[in-house]
Amino acid sequence: MAAISMTPAAADRVRTFLQNRGKGVGLRLGLKTSGCSGMAYVLEFVDELNEDDEVFEIDGVNIIVDAKSLIYLQGIELDFVKEGLNEGFKFNNPNAKGECGCGESFTV
Repeated sequence: MAAISMTPAAADRVRTFLQNRGKGVGLRLGLKTSGCSGMAYVLEFVDELNEDDEVFEIDGVNIIVDAKSLIYLQGIELDFVKEGLNEGFKFNNPNAKGECGCGESFTV
């Protein structure tokens, strides 16, 4: 199993964001302490790599994960979904044991 994977829809969306931005080496997928359940996902553009970063090149897009977050993100799939008028990234994380009711955070 790949440490990090991404659907074609997510790769297209990230590629478009990076092209529109005009710079950056990729997209960081990380975690922060937040919400009812303890952890929340963070997505941010990366212009410069950190020493402890792991880079996963998927379909021409670099997904960057720091070593501390990788423990909790091992096996995750990043997807981009459109449901009615809503659209956004969806995280399919096999390590998540539960989510809070509002969907903002998860626990491992």
